Amino acid sequence: QVYNRENGHIGFMLSCYDAELSYNHQTDTFQARYPPHGRRAVAIESGVPWERLRAAPVNTSPHDLHVSDCLNNLHPGDHIEIQWRRNKEFPYGAVVLEFNHYSPGSRWRRTVISRKDHRETGNETDGFYGGIRKLYRTDEIATWKR
Repeated sequence: QVYNRENGHIGFMLSCYDAELSYNHQTDTFQARYPPHGRRAVAIESGVPWERLRAAPVNTSPHDLHVSDCLNNLHPGDHIEIQWRRNKEFPYGAVVLEFNHYSPGSRWRRTVISRKDHRETGNETDGFYGGIRKLYRTDEIATWKR
């Protein structure tokens, strides 16, 4: 997976997407090939440094909802990843939300998550969010804070 696919695009600053990677030994970087989604063509990004890569943290297909096993252990201040996708044709990406950095009118500022009956929620305008994964390791948390 590649952190911040739209490198520098403000709407995607805290995102991570699946990609096929090929290593360039001359530059010690990677080329990322992002699969096509919906009507979008294959996207290719060159010069991706090691720091923007990670192994997928769970064995869930990016098209499937991750079954959240941490909902009963969430507390204020915990760090989490939330699956998000633009529409049903797209696979999920992982997104970290710091809820208080959204404006008071944003639908992402305050979201209710059912611990007992959690499922994909959203619409074609704002996108869909799905599974939640609690971050426990300090290195994972630090990577998202970069």
